[in-house]
Amino acid sequence: MTEPPTRKQIHQQWMRRALEIASQPPDTTYQENAAHDVPVGALVLDENGRELAAERNRREAGADPTAHAEILALRAAAAKRKEWRLTGCTLVVTLEPCTMCAGALVLARIDTLVFGAWEPKTGAVGSLWDVVRDRRLNHRPEVYAGVLEAECSALMRGFFDR
Repeated sequence: MTEPPTRKQIHQQWMRRALEIASQPPDTTYQENAAHDVPVGALVLDENGRELAAERNRREAGADPTAHAEILALRAAAAKRKEWRLTGCTLVVTLEPCTMCAGALVLARIDTLVFGAWEPKTGAVGSLWDVVRDRRLNHRPEVYAGVLEAECSALMRGFFDR
């Protein structure tokens, strides 16, 4: 008999999917700046682990300061569910969310956040701030940090080395 996968194995599987999204070449058909988008991938999974949305950063491509992978994935998941409350859902992202994204995932009522690489300059899940665990807020997701951290960090380093 095969043992069921552990939570760690499930998180790693999801993070591999987020890395796949982040690693996809940007669509530069309509926007030449798309090649300058930082390769961050995010996905939202429902309570049964089914993928509701998968997005990558598109700030440069869309000339939109809010087009972070997390925000785009939250918007797409909410549209799919026809509900802004994403209770029971998990957000998986290759990079520690910034203040905007951390605030959005709290407001969306995401139950679980899984992220890969730490972001010491703008991270809002423990690096610079800790928005998601602020006791003054009415919702605090469960957080799993550093999932496939080496792979997620390598993707970022490779981008910035170019």
